[in-house]
Amino acid sequence: MVELAHSGNLMSDEHFTALGTLIEAWASLKSFKKKEGSDEKGPPDDPGNPTVDFHGEKRSNETHESTTDPQAKLARKGKGKEAKLAYSGHALMENRHGLLVDLQIAEANGRAEREAALQMVDEELPGERPITLGADKAYDTRDFVEQCHTRNVTPHVAQNQNARRRSAIDGRTTRHPGYGVSQRIRKRVEEIFGWVKTVANFRRTRYRGRARTQLAAYFVGAAYNLLRIAKLVPSTEAA
Repeated sequence: MVELAHSGNLMSDEHFTALGTLIEAWASLKSFKKKEGSDEKGPPDDPGNPTVDFHGEKRSNETHESTTDPQAKLARKGKGKEAKLAYSGHALMENRHGLLVDLQIAEANGRAEREAALQMVDEELPGERPITLGADKAYDTRDFVEQCHTRNVTPHVAQNQNARRRSAIDGRTTRHPGYGVSQRIRKRVEEIFGWVKTVANFRRTRYRGRARTQLAAYFVGAAYNLLRIAKLVPSTEAA
């Protein structure tokens, strides 16, 4: 589908957006059992590896795993949200028409958003041409911004306004009009995940294991691009 879109000149080769979300695993919390020989003491709580109290028993990914799908990890979208066994899903979108370049499934570990974005850039966007990559404030870390620059990628990342931490994005990036354009267009990627989770019914995987879930994600991503291209081709031909 990506090659088809490229052949029809439907995809940008300069401007892109990355975003991550959680895909629920095909496993219930009842299957989240203590590992043999594990210590009851878990690590400090964090969104990627939350320590959750189930009826007086604290569970975390360090001490417990699912007997149904051991590759699924306990995760939650943010503070106050319900913890679930899940994988992290990651989309790389081109900004011209909002087509998917890649849809990757990774371990839900709290770092996967930034790691997967860099991996997709390396695999899908190699070359010397400078590109921009839009993203939300979860990507506003010094390490991610530096890693982007080493890849000839300008990170159009939303600035984290948390007073306790200084944003890694400064005026050298935000002063350019292209930064504001990327921030507007990047919200289209949320429409992709909306379609993926509702129309494609991929809010929760029906498969166990990361490899099978990844294969399902490829089919879902291809279906999205097919429908999107079908709407774009008549308008582009008419133009």
